[in-house]
Amino acid sequence: MNKHRSDETFHALIKDLTAHETVSAMDGFIQHGSITCLEHCLHVAYTSYRLCRFLGLDYTAAARGALLHDLFLYDWHTTKLPKGLHAFRHPHIALANATRCFSLSQKEQDIIKKHMWPLTVRFPRYQESLVVSLVDKYCAVIETVQNLKRKKPEPG
Repeated sequence: MNKHRSDETFHALIKDLTAHETVSAMDGFIQHGSITCLEHCLHVAYTSYRLCRFLGLDYTAAARGALLHDLFLYDWHTTKLPKGLHAFRHPHIALANATRCFSLSQKEQDIIKKHMWPLTVRFPRYQESLVVSLVDKYCAVIETVQNLKRKKPEPG
């Protein structure tokens, strides 16, 4: 999952985002098991970038939107939101945080807002939004399974 580290093109697309202190702050929150929110978002961003590039889609918007899709900046394991559950509310919180820090295209905004589809009910407007939504779920499963394997005691 760390293949993104050597991809200079990918890093050039997100360099301004990863240099921002608000994005860096995601590294202080756990997302799945021992994976931080920033690590998870980098996994989703890189996988979405590669898939969209392969499919001939807007891989720049996919990479940037995916990197910011979980920019909610709280521990969702312990924080109780005043209105609604984390799964339904955090895309709006992430979008508000992202637009406060960056100028985003409509596609990047849709990627962030709709990444929890089908929980968000409204279907993603762009193909890239659908890709990021599906990749997000894929990465979450992979990260969770890897964490369970690390916790599993050795036989004997």
